[in-house]
Parts: sequence; C-alpha cells; structure tokens
Amino acid sequence: MFDYLTLFILALLSATLLPGGSEVYLLTLAQEPQSVIWLLWLIATIGNTLGSAINYLLGRYLLHWQDRKWFPVSSTQLNRGQKWFNRYGYWSLLLAWAPLFGDALTLIAGIMRLKFMLFLLLVFTGKAIRYALVLGVAQGVVLL
Repeated sequence: MFDYLTLFILALLSATLLPGGSEVYLLTLAQEPQSVIWLLWLIATIGNTLGSAINYLLGRYLLHWQDRKWFPVSSTQLNRGQKWFNRYGYWSLLLAWAPLFGDALTLIAGIMRLKFMLFLLLVFTGKAIRYALVLGVAQGVVLL
C-alpha cells in the first residue's frame, strides 16, 4: 500500500513544474512479483495527470507572477510552449508527458483557459499511453 502511495506522489510531483521523475520507481515496483501491473499503470497515470492539472491551475491563476525569479517556467519555455500550442492546438496536450516542453504545455493550457475537462481527457490519454509503453517494454511485451 505504501508503495502505491509513493508511486502516486512521485507521479504527481514529476508532472508539476518541479524536477523529478516516476519511471524508475514505477519500473522497480513492476519487477516485484506481487505487483499488479494494471494498478501500477492506473495509479501512475492518475497521479501524473493530477500533477499536470496543478500546472493548468497555476497557468490559469498565477501568470501575473511570471516576472519573478521563483516562477517555475522560464520565458523561453513559455514562448516555445505557446508557439507549439498555437501551431498544433489542444491536440498537443497528448504530448504533455514529453520532457522539456510538456510541463510548459500544461501551464499554457491554463493560461489559454482551455476547457478543463478537455484538458484532463487529452492529458490523461497521453500519459496513459506513455505509462503503458513504459510498462510494456519493461515487461517484454512486443508492441509491433
């Protein structure tokens, strides 16, 4: 039970603007004989999606502090994410799991006031696919 809670917290935090990752811990748990793989997948996906929702809310409500040193996204990341979002639209949120710009995309979705349920659906879908691939590769599942 503690392992699942730890995974949830790590997945949540790794999707926020804080540095970190959950994959190593997820893969460690997946190697345990008593692990339920689909439950690990679900917990990691939900935690990571909720972490992205925190970014969305930050974008929606805290943007007026972007000029402060402590603001977690640089203007370069913000500009790159806005260009990406403007070019590819809300579908780009399927890549919210991607390093370097994924967190910025979720923040920008909040800034642009994308409908929250659409945001959750796209982010959850992208993260679910990513965690399924990570676990599938770790379990030796051939996908093609």
